[in-house]
Amino acid sequence: MKVLQFTIPVPLDKSIIVQKDVMPFFYPHLHRHQEIQMSWIQQGEGTLVADNNMHAFRPNDIFWLGANQPHIFKSEASYFQPKSRKKIVALVIFFNPNGELASLFNLPETKLLKNFIQQSQSGFKVPPSYTAEVSSKMMQITNSSGTDQLLQFVDLLKQLSGYTDMTPLATAQKTQMVTEHEGIRIGNIYNYIMQNYDKPITLEDAAKQAHMTPQAFCRFFKKHTLHTFVSFLNEVRINEACKKLTDGAFDNIATVAYTCGFNSITNFNRVFKTVTTQSPSEYMTSYFQNV
Repeated sequence: MKVLQFTIPVPLDKSIIVQKDVMPFFYPHLHRHQEIQMSWIQQGEGTLVADNNMHAFRPNDIFWLGANQPHIFKSEASYFQPKSRKKIVALVIFFNPNGELASLFNLPETKLLKNFIQQSQSGFKVPPSYTAEVSSKMMQITNSSGTDQLLQFVDLLKQLSGYTDMTPLATAQKTQMVTEHEGIRIGNIYNYIMQNYDKPITLEDAAKQAHMTPQAFCRFFKKHTLHTFVSFLNEVRINEACKKLTDGAFDNIATVAYTCGFNSITNFNRVFKTVTTQSPSEYMTSYFQNV
């Protein structure tokens, strides 16, 4: 997908870029860049859209995004309120395996690391059981420079390549290439749905946002996202429900269902199991057992 192409500023004396982001909210547009990105969310919550899939993010989550993988870390709606004092904090590492580091990954000794990078183009989330050691290694990279930083970086890749239970962020099936204009249009549709998921949204409402007829919108959306409008809306709503079920802010499952745009607890339970393969209560039990 050709969406907003984002250029990472690369210092002349660096092949690994370490960036600490402290902002009111994450960059709000669907975008991509040629660098691989590792993001450790230290503060902030919302939804990550990567290719054609969605994932909730919370503090202490770590994500790997592949080179040129379209993505957006969409902060929760409360971060965009005029009087909001919230902020996001993230430690981000960028590197381009085909740039200055290409000669490193062409060495026979780093063949396994190169294979790992090539197999991780769909991205992944670091499992919670590995978060402490991966975040510690990211801090070591941040606090070092020169040869030491490069060695720490190689050690991080070696560490990641040894994990066997990484789940890709996106399906193997890729969305079709689209123009930059179409990519911006898709990003605007994503934003509209993610900002209004808790309200009744019809197909006609979404089509109006794209300035298309409902029939044309259905074809366009399915072709470029691999989702129907309803399946995408349901995933957004269930993604938000998962966050609400586990943050302890709501008294019961029914309240969560209604605040996420469902008008029937029966429908909520059915859709929840379709999306997550678990019932809401099973999801909560599994989550708190693994925290």
